[in-house]
Amino acid sequence: MPSATADPLLPLIDLPGVADACTRAREDVDRLLRHRVLRKQSAAVSGESLLRAARASAELENHGYQLEAIRAGQIDDPVVTGCLRVSGELGRITEVWEKAPLQAIAALHVQAASGSLHRDDLGRPVGGPEVSVRLQQLTDTLRAPRSRDVPGVVVAAIVHGELLALKPFAGLNGVVARGAARVALISTGVDPKALAAPEVGHVSEQRDYEQSIAAYRTGSADGVAQWIVHCAGALSAGAVEGLAICEAVLRG
Repeated sequence: MPSATADPLLPLIDLPGVADACTRAREDVDRLLRHRVLRKQSAAVSGESLLRAARASAELENHGYQLEAIRAGQIDDPVVTGCLRVSGELGRITEVWEKAPLQAIAALHVQAASGSLHRDDLGRPVGGPEVSVRLQQLTDTLRAPRSRDVPGVVVAAIVHGELLALKPFAGLNGVVARGAARVALISTGVDPKALAAPEVGHVSEQRDYEQSIAAYRTGSADGVAQWIVHCAGALSAGAVEGLAICEAVLRG
């Protein structure tokens, strides 16, 4: 039987800054998960967090709008609508993810791109054999024996980075990548109720987001480290956003 030490993600923990950044992010999310309002009103916090995450994800696609306008249903923009659908389907897609990651990624694209792309392009990778090979490699990585020493933050960052770098679909790959990263955080138990909003962290540090994914695309150890550290920082920021939501819900 394969040993957990065969985890292909295990070497990433030793990259500069990765372990510390992941530890901080997990501590910040755990602090959020302990908030007292979640004993009775976790659904309200999760719903608001997912709304803010969807707004932020749309902004990263250059479709930014005021949160209150989106909350009021005043925005008729298919990219925003797609981001909202992705947020709303995270729980269901997580169930698919744990059995068939590629099917889950395709389902995320259908949710993200319906209304923006032709229906023949929905959920169908483009780009030929190279894309198929790399998607299969990502699936193999996700299904490999997982070491307990590999934080879920790293898993989510690699999923996010690979999908952004590969751009397997005709459009809205960023929305899919961020949605898949959220699914990975749920699936690995880092943020099981989707209470943090890392997309908000990516928006607040958008230049670093763009520079870090460019570094990741080089494939260098330093580039991968830079990306994971950025993703961990965005998760920490998303946990702070979640705490702010908790306090707002508590105040009524």
